[in-house]
Amino acid sequence: MTQTATFSITNLRHWPKFARPRAATALCALAGAAVVLGGSMLFWPEAKAAPQARVEEMRQLVETTSGDQGAILSEGAGAEERNALIPSLKQPVEHARAFQSIRAGTPAYNAALKCLSQAVYYEAANEPIAGRRGVAQVVLNRVQHPAYPNSVCGVVYQGANDPVCQFSFTCDGSLLRAPVPSLWNTAQGVAEAALGGYVEDSVGSATHYHADYVLPRWAYTLGKIDKLGRHIFYRFKGNAGRSSFLTARWSGREAIPALDMDRLRGKLAARHQVEPVPQFVEGLTVTHSEADRHASNDVGGRIDTTKQWRLTIPDPVSASQTYRQTVECQNEADGQAMEEGTQAI
Repeated sequence: MTQTATFSITNLRHWPKFARPRAATALCALAGAAVVLGGSMLFWPEAKAAPQARVEEMRQLVETTSGDQGAILSEGAGAEERNALIPSLKQPVEHARAFQSIRAGTPAYNAALKCLSQAVYYEAANEPIAGRRGVAQVVLNRVQHPAYPNSVCGVVYQGANDPVCQFSFTCDGSLLRAPVPSLWNTAQGVAEAALGGYVEDSVGSATHYHADYVLPRWAYTLGKIDKLGRHIFYRFKGNAGRSSFLTARWSGREAIPALDMDRLRGKLAARHQVEPVPQFVEGLTVTHSEADRHASNDVGGRIDTTKQWRLTIPDPVSASQTYRQTVECQNEADGQAMEEGTQAI
């Protein structure tokens, strides 16, 4: 939709008489400049069309890692092997822009610090220090990338209440687990350094990562940068993945969104569901098997731990003495039997 400038010739009559000449002169100068530049400075339909095209471009960019592209192709050892076969980008890793947009001590800074500390802790608490810094760098790279929210908490909690979230700890119930103090302090230190301008050069302009024991489909679509600890870092291919593309400005606001706590509790319970322990019956502690060939009230000669049964191993010395005594008694009995036989003859 075409938008017009605030000022026009027709509304000059509402101006004070002493100001009208200067206002008219200014408007004439604006119109003249527009003619010289070959366009209108009072109308800018092209300026509105360009952002719409950019929005569509960013939407298509995000789709390269969402939907079906987010499907897990492999897990475990198989995923590790296949991840190792994906070649890294041949281009050198570029230095990302330092992020120093939020003044320390402000409410916005405190909220951003908490969000970034949570990301570092819940995503990489047990990773090497470079891996933790890499996670923080990915968050801040996204803040500065036009395809993502332009606030720290907005990036971290993107999709937290949707079926699929960007950072799994925000929607799988992990937030309900209290952090380990020592690891949290380290994560907070990493976050403070990142918000103060520290740049993890080993990951450069990375906007994505995943654990090496899973293989998402998008791993073949993005440009692989490096592996730090158990995480493999990626950037978009082409200009969208370069440091020069990280031009978005911080929004100036930070806020942690309201979360569906009942949903998080359900997710956490599902992840930590314990299989029920079988209730054994007196005399039948051995779990039934189809291969068993015995009556239902018989444990088949197997050890029944509900009985007062104790494993005892006789002392070797006592055992040998008992054996000798038994042999001697048998010899005496044999001797007596022979004497009785002789007398009978």
